[in-house]
This record gives sequence, structure tokens and C-alpha cells, in this order.
Amino acid sequence: MTSLVIAEHDNASIKSATLNTVTAALACGGDVHVLVAGENAGAAAQAAAQIAGVAKVIHADGASLKDGLAENIAAQVLAIASNYSHILFPATASGKNAAPRVAAKLDVAQISDITKVDSADTFERPIYAGNAIATVQSSDKIKVITVRGTGFDAAAATGGSAQVEQLAAAGDNGKSSFVGREVTKNDRPELTAAKIIVSGGRALGSSEKFNEVMTPLADKLGAAIGASRAAVDAGYAPNDLQVGQTGKIVAPQLYIAAGISGAIQHLAGMKDSKVIVAINKDPEAPIFSVADYGLEADLFQAVPELVQSL
Repeated sequence: MTSLVIAEHDNASIKSATLNTVTAALACGGDVHVLVAGENAGAAAQAAAQIAGVAKVIHADGASLKDGLAENIAAQVLAIASNYSHILFPATASGKNAAPRVAAKLDVAQISDITKVDSADTFERPIYAGNAIATVQSSDKIKVITVRGTGFDAAAATGGSAQVEQLAAAGDNGKSSFVGREVTKNDRPELTAAKIIVSGGRALGSSEKFNEVMTPLADKLGAAIGASRAAVDAGYAPNDLQVGQTGKIVAPQLYIAAGISGAIQHLAGMKDSKVIVAINKDPEAPIFSVADYGLEADLFQAVPELVQSL
């Protein structure tokens, strides 16, 4: 029994979500192989070989794989899928794009967004915005899985010494083409990988107040900035800062929620955080039910005082 992890990378380095997926693959039992598919991605393949627990890295290099088009990545996975009992993707935008194509071509049921491996054929995944946990058992010969990174500790990025095996790249199937990519430039840590996140809600009242109150706190803590869906919908913060069921799923060491009531859809995205601090003047706010520390106070007074104290 051998598992294949589809690495997420930028052709130079391995993204952190891959490390969590390796941990999930190790829990399935047997050896773990990692597929690095890209163009001029030798550095990423070498980085994958250093991940603790990885037995082999399969490096497919070609122009068709440069931009991670889902159709071409899926074709590359399908070329070797019969060698594996489990095929695991990070539950990221790119993983969720390619995994269903692989499952459909293999005629198996995809097991989505797992947070725990009970055994080689049984997995746990959240449903109903995390209010219930479903235990799913699969009898498919090949199990195609997406892994929620917050459910698993990251494997050590160093300490491994896997061999790197070269594999011919799958050709471009011509069904899609890469046009361009606009990447948001941010000096702060990436939201899904940050150890500290400070998030603001609709109570901030405007984009000006959002920046005025939250930015100094984030600067003091070296934190990423997040926002509730209500704040994003109101235009106080850009969409890429949204934390929640329809935004980004995060689990930092410290999560500070200021002026966030704690709707179910927001809690689904952050309740696995190690320490949760809530600042809200409503004592009945649902956010207090998941908070480790709660401060019933006006955020416009409490947050600046917190910044001064740090």
C-alpha cells in the first residue's frame, strides 16, 4: 500500500499545504511518494525530497505543466495512478480543481476535505459548516482524497532523504490555456500559513476604520489580517482576506477577532485556531462560545489600548 501526494509548489519551493498533506498520507499507512509536476521545477523536487517521511519524489517536468492547469495535472496523475492505493491533494484552490477530474476518470468517489485518518479506508470530514463530523468509509481500490491542512500537523520540511525519479511529462491536452495571473502583493504573512491572525468584523463600520484599527495591531504582532464575510461584503476589506466557510480556512497559533459576532460560517473557518481571543461589546455574541479569552468591550477603545500595551 503506497500513497501519492500531489505537491503544491511554485516550481522553486514547496507550499506549506503539501507538508500537512504528507502527514495525512503517512497516517494512511505504507510508503509515501510525492509528485512534483511543473516546468524547471528541479528545486521544488529537491525540496520535496527533504520532507520527513517521504520515500520517493516523482519529478515530471515539461512546458505543459508550467502553470498547473488542472487538465494537464490530472493527466499526469492518471498516468501513474494505478501504482497507488491513495492519491492525496491539498484542499486548496488548485487541489480542489484537479482532484475531481482524477476521481471522475478513475470512476471513484472523491473523499473531500478530510481532517482525520481513522484507518486506511476510513476518514473524518466536517459537514454542516463544521457543526457535525462525518465518518466516511470507502471500498474503492484507489482513494482520491483532498486534505484540509488545518486538520493535520505539518511534516518536517527537512530531515528526509528521498530519491528523485524523473518522469516524462504528460502532453498538453489543449482543452485549456493559461492566459495570466494577477497575484496580490502583500508584505504580511500569507493568511493560511500565518501563525498570528487579527481579524475585523462589520462593527468596524468602514474601510478607513478597518485599516486604522486593525493595521497597527497586526504590525505590532507581525500578524496577517483577516476579515469576516460581513466586513468583506460591506466593502471594508478585500475578498482575499475573508476567513470562513466561503473564505479561507485557518488555524494559527493565535487568532484575535475584533468586532466579529461569530456567525457559523465564520467559526467554520477559524475555530481550530490554538488560542482564540474575542473582543466584542455584545456579551451574547456567539464568538465568545469558542474563545479562549473574551473581552466584553468597545473595540475602538480596547484595540488601541492593546496596541499601546504591546
